[in-house]
Amino acid sequence: MTSPVTYALIDGVAVITMDDGKANAVSPTLQAALNAALDQAEKDKAPVVLTGRPGILSAGFDLKILAASGQPAVDMLNGGLELAIRLLSFPTPVIAACPGHAIAMGVFFLESCDYRIGIKGNYRYTANEVAIGMTMPFSTIEILRHRVTPAALSRSVLMAEVFTPENAVETGFLDLVVEESELMDTAMNLAKSYLTLNMDAHAHSKKRLRAELITAMRDGLAKDHAGWTKQFLA
Repeated sequence: MTSPVTYALIDGVAVITMDDGKANAVSPTLQAALNAALDQAEKDKAPVVLTGRPGILSAGFDLKILAASGQPAVDMLNGGLELAIRLLSFPTPVIAACPGHAIAMGVFFLESCDYRIGIKGNYRYTANEVAIGMTMPFSTIEILRHRVTPAALSRSVLMAEVFTPENAVETGFLDLVVEESELMDTAMNLAKSYLTLNMDAHAHSKKRLRAELITAMRDGLAKDHAGWTKQFLA
């Protein structure tokens, strides 16, 4: 099978592309491939550009696995949040080059990157858990709390509001919006500019900046895991 994640080291930048041919579901297969790509980026000590297929970064977890319930569902949910923690803690800069929609776990991946670039168009950024009958996990609330404005946090967590390229920068979901044709050039140029950073200083500063966030996420994930175990293994 073709891997849903590809890795390329280009001019000192690790370009990681998620493309499963569909909605980039955060399945166990995609998680394993993304972790492997991040392993390589860490070995290469390279800034990362994380992107998706045309029109979408990711639409979230694999719903078929959730519907089937059991241990695979618990493991998939836990694995997705572990990946978010890894992105938030990554020792080199991580730029999200979001080529379209970012929904559910997709938006949490987006918000776990250091710099987030989106494109103009009819695209959605939404944590849709409440809209589909799920209580927002403790751990994902902490991701949003760290990145979006207080007003947007309430609207996102409680009302599953859909944010767009038109309001994503002012609400904190994105740092920059560009034309679709400019996305990868913008992300690559930014990543190359980060090659001048002292990566040890970057890594230690990131650890200090996000220490409370990671602790809160770990505490939240323990509660989430207990809830998921009760829900999917009962």
